[in-house]
Amino acid sequence: MRGKIGLAIGLAAGYVLGTRAGRERYEQIKEQAERIWNQPAVQKQVDKVKDAGRMAAMALPTALWDGAVKITRAASSRGQDSRAQDPVRDRDGS
Repeated sequence: MRGKIGLAIGLAAGYVLGTRAGRERYEQIKEQAERIWNQPAVQKQVDKVKDAGRMAAMALPTALWDGAVKITRAASSRGQDSRAQDPVRDRDGS
């Protein structure tokens, strides 16, 4: 669905930018786009996307923290395993 919307927007933008019809045609296209944008169904979807973006932004710090903790634990456990199997350290007693 996102691909179709992006294609439609791209085609519309290309037409508007590349048209030789002049200012009058540009104004017609602009008015149609504004009418579509201001429809309640479109604004409802816009609000859903905004809410999803807010939720994702609020969840990001937690996700980053959890990821950092996992990486730190994994690195720590690997470091302990490699020290336990290091024959040079065992000979030196360190």
